[in-house]
Amino acid sequence: MEFTFLGTGTSMGVPIAGGFGKEQLDGDPRNIRWRCSAWVETPKASIVIDTGPEFRLQTIRSGLSQVDLVLITHEHMDHIAGLDDLRPFCYKQEQKIPVYSSASCLKAIRSRFDYMFGPDRYPGATDIELKEIKAPISFRDVNITPLPAIHGNVNVLGYRLNDISYLTDVKEIPEETKSLVRGSEVMVLSGLRWKPEHPTHMTIPEAVAMANKLEIPQTYLIHMNSYVNHQETNKRLPDHVKLAYDQLTIEI
Repeated sequence: MEFTFLGTGTSMGVPIAGGFGKEQLDGDPRNIRWRCSAWVETPKASIVIDTGPEFRLQTIRSGLSQVDLVLITHEHMDHIAGLDDLRPFCYKQEQKIPVYSSASCLKAIRSRFDYMFGPDRYPGATDIELKEIKAPISFRDVNITPLPAIHGNVNVLGYRLNDISYLTDVKEIPEETKSLVRGSEVMVLSGLRWKPEHPTHMTIPEAVAMANKLEIPQTYLIHMNSYVNHQETNKRLPDHVKLAYDQLTIEI
């Protein structure tokens, strides 16, 4: 299985619109972070996690040309704004693309992208099939387990795909979810910044503590803001926890 980080940034990206925060960057391209999204590729499946505002550009620069299934973590726009960019994949593949998430997230998608659904569906609109996921499913050669977590006052879903667990935009991980994550070879976990603490996101120290508690062999952090310098941060992190960066591909 190959896992590609299509984006590793916060809801506003790094740098944010208007170039604000760019003075924090040092020229290292790993500090340029598009909105969080990932691509899982196996011999039999091509799966995307989240479709944010840069999804079109992310597919172009990564070479992603097939989408068999989409997993959405939650309904915030930095995770669903690019759903319309699935349209050319529908045309090319000549079939609906299944999109899995929680019931509340699917309801939000139907509301915000109403032109894709129902009797008044716009001709030629993106053709997706919304499916609620509440229990583990198998898709070709991938076992997918939903991982409920808490993002402030929003319930979100992470996903375990075979031996990698992906959790973004989380502040708390319930004990039952921790048991589902344990045993993974790799965990992907959000770590917004070093300090101060945030009401809806784990900080880097909190994410490291969680990685230690779950005893995951390798953890990659995502959803970092512009104050997190890639090289300097990695020097401070333990060997089993590292920052991810856009376009990083790992094999599992």
